[in-house]
Amino acid sequence: MSWEIWITALVLYGIFCLWYFNTKGPLSTDEIDKYIKDAEAQTLGADLNDLRKFLEEDDGKEFVMQNMLTLKTGEVPHPVTGEMTHPRKLIQLYFQPFMKSIFKRAGHPVHQALRLGGRIDAWDCPEDPGYRVWAMVRYRSRRDMMVSLAKPEFAHLHVFKQSALSMTEAYPTSMQMSLFMRPHKAVALILLLLASLAQNITLIV
Repeated sequence: MSWEIWITALVLYGIFCLWYFNTKGPLSTDEIDKYIKDAEAQTLGADLNDLRKFLEEDDGKEFVMQNMLTLKTGEVPHPVTGEMTHPRKLIQLYFQPFMKSIFKRAGHPVHQALRLGGRIDAWDCPEDPGYRVWAMVRYRSRRDMMVSLAKPEFAHLHVFKQSALSMTEAYPTSMQMSLFMRPHKAVALILLLLASLAQNITLIV
């Protein structure tokens, strides 16, 4: 029956949306206090005043973290084994497990770019810090970010990041425009196409 196909597609999309979008609302005051204490214990190098302000202004919606970083040059000591290792390998030891962790909470990469040259245009700007890599990561909510950062294994992973990078900055942003199809729209389109195909097959058979 064709209606069964479309109901199945609708249910599947509903399940996806329940996973992809935050359904718990903004952070509570108690949650904020807890996560700030966790951040203090982790010694992540973040400005806790800025972090608290960001959490207190939580609107319950998704956001994108803008990461700017520069890898160290040459090989550096592995923080665990002491073996000389390329920084790119060390950052992958941090990045891969961390991305698996946030993917469980609908976090995912959005964009990554490598710098090709110096500044082409600048007005009244401070000295160029010289970041070589830009990466954007989507978080389902501020709560999900803090849950990931508070995990005990994150402190272990953080040493790989510290060993690999000569400098880094990260700040939250709100996506205003993108010409790339967002995952929730892509999933809706895929389910629509599959349901249409399944319906046509049932009509032929």
